[in-house]
Amino acid sequence: MPEITYLEALRQGMFEEMERDESVFMLGEDIGRYGGAFKVTDGFQDRFGEARVIDTPISEAAIVGAAAGAAHMGLRPIAEMQFMDFVACAYDILTNYVATARYRAGLSTPIVVRGPSGGYVRGGPFHSQNPEAGFFHTPGLKLVCPATARDAKGLIKSAIRDDDPVLYFEHKFLYRRIKEDLSDTEEILTPIGKARIAREGTDLSIVTWSAMVWKALDAAEQIEREDGASIEVLDLRTLLPMDDEAVTATVRKTNKLLIVHEDTRTGGVAGEITARINENAFEWLDGPIMRVTAHDTPIPYAPTLEDYVLPQTADIVKSARWLLAY
Repeated sequence: MPEITYLEALRQGMFEEMERDESVFMLGEDIGRYGGAFKVTDGFQDRFGEARVIDTPISEAAIVGAAAGAAHMGLRPIAEMQFMDFVACAYDILTNYVATARYRAGLSTPIVVRGPSGGYVRGGPFHSQNPEAGFFHTPGLKLVCPATARDAKGLIKSAIRDDDPVLYFEHKFLYRRIKEDLSDTEEILTPIGKARIAREGTDLSIVTWSAMVWKALDAAEQIEREDGASIEVLDLRTLLPMDDEAVTATVRKTNKLLIVHEDTRTGGVAGEITARINENAFEWLDGPIMRVTAHDTPIPYAPTLEDYVLPQTADIVKSARWLLAY
């Protein structure tokens, strides 16, 4: 089995779906001849033509609006945001139209809005955000955040086949750093809405997603090596719908919960997870639920400042040790 990167796994998933289904097409800024800002779509226009890989003007609202109209007519568009920070420009069309189309008019809207998110790449405040919480409270949307190469492929294929709109957050820090052996012949379809246990443990649970899975795994290994404690890491993979059963199960198993996400603290998804555990599994907790998140500030350009603002492995280790000793 060849070892491929997170980025290449994502490319493979989209390529396979475009080969399989002629109703799938792409649109976005510079995705055709240039191949995308990160070369995710490099070569797609040569293979599928300009009618199925469409370069658009710089207007996220127009990209998503055109995708929605095409979806209503039976097509399956993949709309790229060059950086997911700018999905905010399409917030109105996504929340007021796309997310409500099935409820209002029974309209299927099978669109995927995908693009690079996250920090740790010294991209500054306009190219480092994790905007998933801004859409988390919108009924009708699905939010996907893969952490592994296998899930990057399996979740993009499932998202393309889904009959409802999916926001697909691919972490740019993982693009070429994460590699995995994937079969050329295996059909990989990761179910939307199902978490996975990235690491088994018995003493404390870390619930997280996207790039934070890898920092959580590093922290878990350090704690086991230095302190002898067993840490379980649950990779949510999907925020909407969220796998409540998996979160509750890991809390019942270890009785201690640490939630880690890269987004800012105030209004972050960790608050909702905390509320659900307080409602569904409070009696299983042997201590308070803790959070490790980014600070409530825009992401700085300066490397030292970005490292301070964003959660690091050392921050996870510190909080986990405090909770283990509680």
